[in-house]
Amino acid sequence: MTLPPPAHSAPLPPARTTADGVRVLAGVPYAALPGARPLELDLYLPSGPGPVPVVVFLHGGGWRLGSRHSAGPQFTGSAPFERLAEAGIAVAALDYRLSGEAVWPAQLHDAKAAVRWLRSRADELDVDPDRVAAWGESAGGHLAALLGLTGPDLDGDVGVTGPSSTVCAVVAWYPPTDLATVPADPSDATTREAQLLGAAPADVPELAAQASPVTHAGPAAPPFLLLHGDPDRMVGHRQSELLHAALTAAGTPVELVTLPGADHMWLGSPDAAATALTRTTAFLTRHLLGDHQ
Repeated sequence: MTLPPPAHSAPLPPARTTADGVRVLAGVPYAALPGARPLELDLYLPSGPGPVPVVVFLHGGGWRLGSRHSAGPQFTGSAPFERLAEAGIAVAALDYRLSGEAVWPAQLHDAKAAVRWLRSRADELDVDPDRVAAWGESAGGHLAALLGLTGPDLDGDVGVTGPSSTVCAVVAWYPPTDLATVPADPSDATTREAQLLGAAPADVPELAAQASPVTHAGPAAPPFLLLHGDPDRMVGHRQSELLHAALTAAGTPVELVTLPGADHMWLGSPDAAATALTRTTAFLTRHLLGDHQ
């Protein structure tokens, strides 16, 4: 029996166009998994001529919940993605395997597969394979940071193989960066971090280190923008401070923006979400558009 081609090689679906001219390709498979659902992304493309830069967006939810359809509860649906597309930057908002489906490093393998897929279809999508960035919030910020820091390591063999999975800039909102220090009790096997790793961080220290962005900070890293609320009760502000210090020591261009009064997901501060999106748009515009404007 002849098997059909993998879902990620299928023709692209038709695009719908928003009132502001953004073209949206919804539910596009970027990787086929044997015996499981294909991994999908939604692509938001600017109305102007390409090739355009693209940022991969990774949602939060403690690696346990969430989906590609939202950048957090302070935003309405896909509004942040459409705003970036209106600024001339495509957004690929993707789903990845949650910790109830697969443990680490499956989530990073999926994120890297999405980057490789975008590069493999760059001509068809009219995106620039040399201008690919990563952006994520919370658990997605953790994965975005790892996309920027691990280079060709921990690539996995999900989906399209061959193209590079590297990115040229990273934005991380309130990311966990040292998995051994996020939980109050690193020996607790019920925490989000333990569910990601498959065991309490204290019981698998080498695995926890491998999954921690601070471990991978080095001189080859791209520019970083870290945004974090100072009273964050779910992922303490210290997590961004740790990565900021490690990147600074490695000579990486990095900026840490602290938003006073903003709890996790920008809760508790009416202006924090808008400020974070404005700073994100400015950073990505500077690094992805630059001389192309």
